[in-house]
Amino acid sequence: MTAAASPPEVLRAPLVVEFPFTRSLGPVQSAFLTGLRERVVLGVKTADGKVMVPPVEYDPVTAEEIRELVEVGAAGTVTTWAWNGSPRPNQPLAAPFAWVLVRLDGADTAILHALDAPGPEAVHTGMRVRIRWAEERTGAITDIACFEPHDTPEGAQATPHDGQFADAVTGIVAAARLDYTYSPGRSQTAYINALADRRTVGERCPSCHKVYVPPRGACPTCGVATTDQVEVGPAGTVTTYCIVNIKARNLDIEVPYVYAHIALDGADLALHGRIGGIPYDQVRMGLRVEPVWTEGGRHPDHYRPTGEPDADYDAYKELI
Repeated sequence: MTAAASPPEVLRAPLVVEFPFTRSLGPVQSAFLTGLRERVVLGVKTADGKVMVPPVEYDPVTAEEIRELVEVGAAGTVTTWAWNGSPRPNQPLAAPFAWVLVRLDGADTAILHALDAPGPEAVHTGMRVRIRWAEERTGAITDIACFEPHDTPEGAQATPHDGQFADAVTGIVAAARLDYTYSPGRSQTAYINALADRRTVGERCPSCHKVYVPPRGACPTCGVATTDQVEVGPAGTVTTYCIVNIKARNLDIEVPYVYAHIALDGADLALHGRIGGIPYDQVRMGLRVEPVWTEGGRHPDHYRPTGEPDADYDAYKELI
């Protein structure tokens, strides 16, 4: 009796999805963020007299535009909280802290921020806290470094404010970022490992017999697991394409170039790839192409024409 072969190790790798973008601010948000820079907290009064902090630009009940700014206190009351025992990078505090909703004196709504407390036993709903201002303030929500416990008595009332400050903040850069560990799973691990050997491997559905490349682990039509591996290609047919005229950052490819859906021979799902070795305006549906690999590359760098006659439309129309 021979020992069963162990399954291949499933791949894992860190992945970062990042998209910083610049957004402009209207008069209400501009006044709010500029006020934080000046250690002033502004809210807005709605049609029914409620004071909202942070302020919004449209009344949540009537949907009418609102501009009536008011100043509220820098101290407030915790309305609810949750303990964060393992802060993530770039969160307000490096040490464990509480996320709290604080209704500032004079406001009718609560603001979310961090509370610097020694432990969860020191936090409770109804406790009094005050803003700890950042030493350097630029006109952002981070100008509030955090909240801290304080026995300031409640009493501050909302007072009218014209929202006028020198050198007002008119725009911010929102740095959206997501860090996580990605695993392609069993099927795509086999697919990626095969590409390293310059082979393209898909999986066949045992029910409808379609071959999916890249494999998904299950047939999206029949809902059954796909376990039979099938090598496809290497040549294929362009089913549809687009001409790219905008140069992407960190991508060393001159524009214009063509990105296409390519149905590899033997596959029932088209994958995408760049077309090279032919002027962009000569790429067409039905063009027969083959992969071009670079030294040390783990996937085809691009596809080029094989020189064969174009495929008949009926041969690939179901894959468009």
